[in-house]
Amino acid sequence: MLKQARRIVIKVGSSLVTNQGKGLDHSALACWAAQIAILKQMGKEIILVSSGAIAEGMQRLNWENRPTALYELQAAAAVGQMGLAQAYASSFSEYGLQTAQVLLTHEDLSNRKRYLNARSTLTTLLKLNIIPIINENDTVAIDEIRFGDNDTLAALVTNLTEADVLVILTDQAGLFTSDPRKHQDAKLLSEVNAGDPALEKMAGGAGSGISRGGMQSKVIAAKRAARSGADTLIASGHEDNVLVRLSQDEAIGTRLLARIPVLAARKQWLADYLQVRGYVTLDKGAVKALAADGKSLLPIGVISVDGEFERGEAVSCLDEEGREIARGLINYSAVETQKILRQASSEIETILGYVDEPELIHRNNLVLL
Repeated sequence: MLKQARRIVIKVGSSLVTNQGKGLDHSALACWAAQIAILKQMGKEIILVSSGAIAEGMQRLNWENRPTALYELQAAAAVGQMGLAQAYASSFSEYGLQTAQVLLTHEDLSNRKRYLNARSTLTTLLKLNIIPIINENDTVAIDEIRFGDNDTLAALVTNLTEADVLVILTDQAGLFTSDPRKHQDAKLLSEVNAGDPALEKMAGGAGSGISRGGMQSKVIAAKRAARSGADTLIASGHEDNVLVRLSQDEAIGTRLLARIPVLAARKQWLADYLQVRGYVTLDKGAVKALAADGKSLLPIGVISVDGEFERGEAVSCLDEEGREIARGLINYSAVETQKILRQASSEIETILGYVDEPELIHRNNLVLL
């Protein structure tokens, strides 16, 4: 998997760079730099997604427990990001490698123009033989523009850069049949299909107090990465020389294979980069029209509307059981949609006094999930 890969996204969790929150583990960073230098010598392009800014900031501020107040988290991120970037630059310079700091929020990728700009910048850095080190811009991120965890960020960067493989290094040996911290009979899964619905149930909830993402977020990240054809490896960062051994295709951790259909770039953007602003529930006829017939969504097939959204924003399409079947850019606001639901398209002008589009969501602006 890694042996054949040319472009690799590597995500390193907080617990692997901060020694369980006790400040930056400089020896660990030096170890990652040494291994990545070997991968670079093999001709591979590397993008590093690193957690640790808030944990490092907590250490510098002498805070033992992760704060809950947003302004304190942002202060910790601002303090910690300085140390994190400096430490990585120093570690990689030992091998004659340059790094670049790239801080992103969900808003950077949900805007199509900024999304394309981010892709161009990352591609240029790789061409210049520079290692981009990416983190969420916690200093300015608020809940509405957060990725939520760096597993999600790593998956979206994998899509964005069309990387071949996503490697998620964690403090667990891989994906188990149940939580090994609670169940002694839990078995390590060596190879599974990304996107298998059973995996999310198996993965459980959140991780340590230092990190935000648990195994469940990693399983969802693998599913997202698979949408651009990338396989995912989940392995323990505590394994000796783990990246070099993975690059020789040694069987370590769990391989999540990309077996789901690859989405075109715009469809990926619709599916993963836009934050959903509301929900529309569809009747069975509308579900069939979208899922089986590949048609646009018309107002007559909508049963109910939830949320506050404007024209052009992303909404999620649910079936009557509440399952998300699609999402897309809606042509009418929540207030307008409420007025025209269960109505034929020919009635839109009569009800609203105008008509923007006959479809609620055009099939070109819709992606099935």
